[in-house]
Amino acid sequence: MFVVVEGEVRVIRESLGRQHVLHTEGPGGTLGEVPFYSGGSAPATAIAVVATQCLVVSREAIEAAIVADPAVAWVLLGRLAARVRGLVERIDRLALQSSTTRLVGLLLARVPRATIAGGAVVSLGMSQADLAAELGTVREVVVRALRSLRERGLIASAGRGRIQILDVAALRRIAEDPNRP
Repeated sequence: MFVVVEGEVRVIRESLGRQHVLHTEGPGGTLGEVPFYSGGSAPATAIAVVATQCLVVSREAIEAAIVADPAVAWVLLGRLAARVRGLVERIDRLALQSSTTRLVGLLLARVPRATIAGGAVVSLGMSQADLAAELGTVREVVVRALRSLRERGLIASAGRGRIQILDVAALRRIAEDPNRP
């Protein structure tokens, strides 16, 4: 099993030429649990988004830690439960929300909490193709959604993968009720 010490890792599955992001891990995140616990090959691929350092933890080390302190097992089970919850939430978003609503949610997640009206500049931190994989769609759909939000006066391009949020409140309304005009 790997523990991310520094950096960021995106975990993806690829099928039919499309990448689908399963989850992203930063410092403290773990990778490789499926083959670690159940054997076999990894069901997904981990790709470092930025320079990343990971700690490799052997099965024997985990077993020894659990023997020394059984609470370690609960911490590991808690991580797995959180991962399952995150995957279920991602499936719900993919099944129930439009690409535009998912994009709005991603933009809002990057807006500082204190921002009420507008003026926030957020960094996407990825290419449009990677953004599409994160949102479970294709690049062309992301381009159309960004254009639509720009034409509605809700966002503006700030250059180099950055977006200026012009109307945070309107984006929040879209996220809460995507059918609202």
